[in-house]
Amino acid sequence: MNGTSFRSDIRFWLRQGNTINHLLFWNIVVFLLLGVVHVAGWISPATGFIPTFLYEQLSLHSALPALISKPWGLFTYMFTHVAIFHLFFNMLNLYWFGNLFRSFLGNHRVLPLYLLGGITGGLIFLLVYNLAYSSIDGTLIGASASVICMLVACATKIPNYEIGLLFFGPVRLKWLALAVVVLDAIAIPDGNTGGIAAHLGGALMGFVYIKLLDNGTDICQPLIWLFNRRVRVESPRRKRIFKPKKSPLKIVRNGPEENRQNHLDQLLDKINDKGYESLTPEEKAWLKKMSQE
Repeated sequence: MNGTSFRSDIRFWLRQGNTINHLLFWNIVVFLLLGVVHVAGWISPATGFIPTFLYEQLSLHSALPALISKPWGLFTYMFTHVAIFHLFFNMLNLYWFGNLFRSFLGNHRVLPLYLLGGITGGLIFLLVYNLAYSSIDGTLIGASASVICMLVACATKIPNYEIGLLFFGPVRLKWLALAVVVLDAIAIPDGNTGGIAAHLGGALMGFVYIKLLDNGTDICQPLIWLFNRRVRVESPRRKRIFKPKKSPLKIVRNGPEENRQNHLDQLLDKINDKGYESLTPEEKAWLKKMSQE
């Protein structure tokens, strides 16, 4: 594969409109950047301080003076990895459960929940670490809190959804999420207290988010409005509409086959943007009927 083809593939991958792809991309880019700088520091001792400097800038610090001087760490830590297996397993789980979350609740909620899960995990880390090790400046990196947030959100929304696990076979999502949380909790005495606290904080956010969403409150909405230009443009328009249309989907009056394909394309676009749960009962029934033909 030549360089031009590789760049084209990357651009195509990022332009698919899948936020999970973007999160994977930036986590990997940051990891590679830190890796290259680390190798450069090993080759040239004169630049050996740069990897440590970058790590200090990107990680979340528990000590109040360091936290105040580097407040952005609450956001950058969830995109930072220095160990290859740490990155690999986080990205693998983000790909699985992030895309599952996206398919049910929409692409527009992915980045907001990723950030909220990471922020909640970071805040729990700060609380626990300062209570347990108040005299030590601990650091936190990794997307684990955000990824576990996605997992628990999926398990709360679709608890009986089955996934195939190597050596275990089909496992319901609720049992997998419960196992992850329990294993994290019982590992607290063995060390990495702050990191595990962050995991549990992310899990809590995933559970609370779905419960609130099911009750009609979407705490991601401010971030959705901030990140989604189409939402910002459409919001003022909706206020000027006095009589809503019966259906948000417009079917072009062409031949039967072409008309049906247009309707299908519109439904698939709606699922991609807002998730399967955004479909009306009639739309779900029509889609199910189409899949059985």
